[in-house]
Amino acid sequence: MKIIVLGSGVIGTTTAYYLAQSGHDVTVIDRQPAAGMETSYGNAGEISPGYASPWAGPGVPAKAVRWLMMRHSPLVVRPTLDPNQWRWMLSMLANCNHKSYAVNKGRMVRMAEYSRDVLVQLRRDTGIGYDERSQGTLQLFRTRKQLDGAATDIAVLQQYGVPYEVLDPAGCEAYEPALAKVRGKFVGGLLLPNDETGDCFKFTQKLAAMAQELGVKFRHGVEIRRLSSEGDKVTGVVTSQGELKADAFVLALGSYSPIVLKQIGIHIPVYPVKGYSITVPITDAAGAPESTIMDETYKVAITRLGERIRVGGTAELAGYDLRLHQARRDTLEHSVTDLFPQGGDVSRAEFWCGLRPMTPDGTPVVGPTPYRNLFLNTGHGTLGWTMACGSGRVLADMVSGRQPEIGLEGLFMDRYGRRNKPVLVPGGISVSA
Repeated sequence: MKIIVLGSGVIGTTTAYYLAQSGHDVTVIDRQPAAGMETSYGNAGEISPGYASPWAGPGVPAKAVRWLMMRHSPLVVRPTLDPNQWRWMLSMLANCNHKSYAVNKGRMVRMAEYSRDVLVQLRRDTGIGYDERSQGTLQLFRTRKQLDGAATDIAVLQQYGVPYEVLDPAGCEAYEPALAKVRGKFVGGLLLPNDETGDCFKFTQKLAAMAQELGVKFRHGVEIRRLSSEGDKVTGVVTSQGELKADAFVLALGSYSPIVLKQIGIHIPVYPVKGYSITVPITDAAGAPESTIMDETYKVAITRLGERIRVGGTAELAGYDLRLHQARRDTLEHSVTDLFPQGGDVSRAEFWCGLRPMTPDGTPVVGPTPYRNLFLNTGHGTLGWTMACGSGRVLADMVSGRQPEIGLEGLFMDRYGRRNKPVLVPGGISVSA
């Protein structure tokens, strides 16, 4: 089958790779000059199934008010006249309860755990390298209240059999020796030993090359203007280089997905939430992290990537604004220099931002649409790197008419109601399997 994938970030590239492995004729279209050049370029580097949690949770509204008052706030809201921003925020608030949190986290953990397993198998099969480390994630708590509040997450980890360990300060230092230099700044941590780290951009570039060896054609520098449709089928994609035809289409455009979908009557609540990162050259390996530290106070991830430290965080609601704000850099620098003061030279850091495609419930939208040959793989938020291989494999299985290896409940766009007409699930595929 001839298939067009829209988007060559880590989600689009993994989808194209697994579609090609399934024997399809695949073409990838993207406006950028190469794969992985937007949100996949400078993310925090975490592959964190154990940390897969929706932002909408019990107590978050009260926390958000406090965050907005902090000097180094993990949350910034820049109000716009876009009604989608307000609808998204209201929908997120509606998910800030115990019941919704447990359901949403369960869905996210299911996909994230599967994705980690698929990535491990891909690494075994291909030997792909991307500054990867398999040493886990340490969620670091600076206050007793944060440590006590981890009980809700721990209950879900237990429910899904995700390994974890609660550490006292000495245990945190044993896991991350450089933290001994800042003893007294934290009270404990939650270790997720099965989490991994790696450079998402390097991975995407290398996997794109492997996909090309399987016959995938990448058409870069091509602007996607709209989809053409007739009845319950998409007939083509109109681009800056003319209209391209295919038997099936996969939309993996991240934060830009709703713009293209709206033109054919599909409305999904994916909103761009801007995140920032700095990439710091290591100057003292003994003073740098060994794996990933999640600074719970500032919601900042500090990750070792080879001879660099990637520091990522901040949730900024400002639409599609890609301007870099110094205050956000100050927050990232504060977190990394407070915990790893001798690790790297922040004065030589690369400063970057990208738009995370967030859903209000945290779970991505992976699966069919009201058009029988159009499929979605978007809305992964901060976990695109974590969920990429799994969602790419699940999507390729569905397009190919195979039953995916994990349950599909809660992954489709119809969980947001029937505003977009019922989705058309390919024949023979069970949602609950």
